[in-house]
Amino acid sequence: MSLAAVINAAFNVLFILIIARVILSWIPIGSPNNPIINFIYEVTEPILGPIRKLIPILLPLDFSPIIAIILINLLRNFINGLL
Repeated sequence: MSLAAVINAAFNVLFILIIARVILSWIPIGSPNNPIINFIYEVTEPILGPIRKLIPILLPLDFSPIIAIILINLLRNFINGLL
């Protein structure tokens, strides 16, 4: 497996985790101590938190996942261009 494939796989996992976090924000969570939910929040919060601080939340909509996905794709394209 090439380095580019590993990097793309890592970015794909991160993309899926951000989408999962968005979906989890729409549904009521039965137990906040669920290890899978905790894992998703622990992995995505270091990315979404700083974006949320830079961009004020407009009404009830949080645009930080959209911005994070755009930035992740830009970073992926930049890294792939270097390889």
